[in-house]
Amino acid sequence: MAKFHSLEEAQAYFQGDRFASGNGITLEALSEERSAAGMVLRDDHRNALGGVMGGAIFTLADFASAALTNHLHSPTVAQQVSINYLNGAKGSRLTAVAELVKNGRSSMVTEVRVTDDLGRDIALMTFTSFKLSAP
Repeated sequence: MAKFHSLEEAQAYFQGDRFASGNGITLEALSEERSAAGMVLRDDHRNALGGVMGGAIFTLADFASAALTNHLHSPTVAQQVSINYLNGAKGSRLTAVAELVKNGRSSMVTEVRVTDDLGRDIALMTFTSFKLSAP
């Protein structure tokens, strides 16, 4: 059973994620099959070469996956992650779309695709998330 009754309820809950909020990440869509999160790129998301930090891309994808898995079972934490950085971001905004691959008894698998606002594929990630017991 889903945790949130509306996108607005989920957005209010995830405002408590101070790291994601502080990096300008917002939850844009949420269902029982997928979630989407976005981030306008700022100077503090860039490395010394001017490219977007891999950690900023990872954080966005992690947030999208966490929103989906914690919507389906709370609490859930990432257990293992695989990331492939595909291209450098050229646009001014990134979007991460997480899709549910498997919802098992004790774990979930999601695939997250990160794109920029120019339509370029930036990263592809697979998350295995572990379902914790409810507090």
